[in-house]
Amino acid sequence: MDGHRPGIGTTGLASLAPAGTAPLAAEDLPAVRQAAEILGRKRLAVLTGAGLSTDSGIPDYRGPGAAPRKPMTYQEFVGSADNRRRYWARNHIGWSRLRHADPNAGHFAVARLEERGLITGLITQNVDRLHEDAGSRNVVDLHGRYDRVVCLDRGHAFSRKLLAGILEEINPGFMEAAEAAGAIETAPDADAVVEDAELIRSFVVAVCPVCGGVLKPDFVYFGENVPKDRVERAYAMVDDAGALLVAGSSLTVMSGLRFVRHAAKAGKPVVIINRGTTRGDGMAELKIDAGVSAALSWLAEELPDPA
Repeated sequence: MDGHRPGIGTTGLASLAPAGTAPLAAEDLPAVRQAAEILGRKRLAVLTGAGLSTDSGIPDYRGPGAAPRKPMTYQEFVGSADNRRRYWARNHIGWSRLRHADPNAGHFAVARLEERGLITGLITQNVDRLHEDAGSRNVVDLHGRYDRVVCLDRGHAFSRKLLAGILEEINPGFMEAAEAAGAIETAPDADAVVEDAELIRSFVVAVCPVCGGVLKPDFVYFGENVPKDRVERAYAMVDDAGALLVAGSSLTVMSGLRFVRHAAKAGKPVVIINRGTTRGDGMAELKIDAGVSAALSWLAEELPDPA
């Protein structure tokens, strides 16, 4: 597509092969036009989820056809050295397999909405930083960011790229052994599904280069609370908006669903674009089951300027 460029390497995620963005299907056009009528002349708060990044080749958690997954919880991670070894071994494989993802048309469309002054801000449940790569500026990374790791003991922060180099140095031959083990599935946070228990047990976990503390990816695990300041900033985006547009989220977890409830309670229209049902469908003025990137691209060009 015009303006397409490679990912800049800050995400750490990558495509297996970009799925590409299909044009808006003719049968979806009436619903998207209805969305434009609802959203038109209003400034929008935008909430995005994993369904937006699938066109960049990043797998979804809950979309149609997604394999069942059981992500590690925060309590499991901090409570067991064996769990941390399993997590980092799988993550190291996933990181190396899923690097340098490109933003897709949907990410560029959201950036275009911001450029046109149509949104109060963007709330994303994704950790892949592809919105920022596409040019979005006013972003709440609700669940954190995958390009950093933090020390749980002293709060030191490091780039994931730096950690990848350390892990490669202290685990020589590990990636070759993983590749020899065969096909490996990955999740949106690059947690790889690895069946070889002996391979996992052989992995050496890196510690904080400064203090020797426990390292953790700088994103919110299941069972961990989203930091209060992020939540407050996201609520402010919804409060400042005349409507809420949800794109590519099943709204299964409360961290995203609460903003739909907040907008609906305030009497603000909610439009949801997502393949498959969501927990917010009953609160939406309009639910569109269509390609997320294609629908966003159409709206970014056709929505009128705010009143």
